[in-house]
Amino acid sequence: MKSFRADIRVTLKNGVLDPQGKAIEGALGSLGFDGVDQVRQGKTFDVTLNAKDKKAAETALTAMCEKLLANTVIEDYDVTVNQSDK
Repeated sequence: MKSFRADIRVTLKNGVLDPQGKAIEGALGSLGFDGVDQVRQGKTFDVTLNAKDKKAAETALTAMCEKLLANTVIEDYDVTVNQSDK
């Protein structure tokens, strides 16, 4: 088994209203940050796991996203996998 580290980024799909992003966008304008056109909020997960190889790690991580980490009805996700230095 090898150790892998994954960065998972979950964001709302295009077309899904993002009230938190809109609030942040307004607050940035109020604080004097001009030129901010759009803010979309999301979440990130850092996952370390042991797997036979990178392909097995990617398969497991995709299943994690599909079953728990992302609400695939309204969210997209992106998984980046690297071998861990451990």
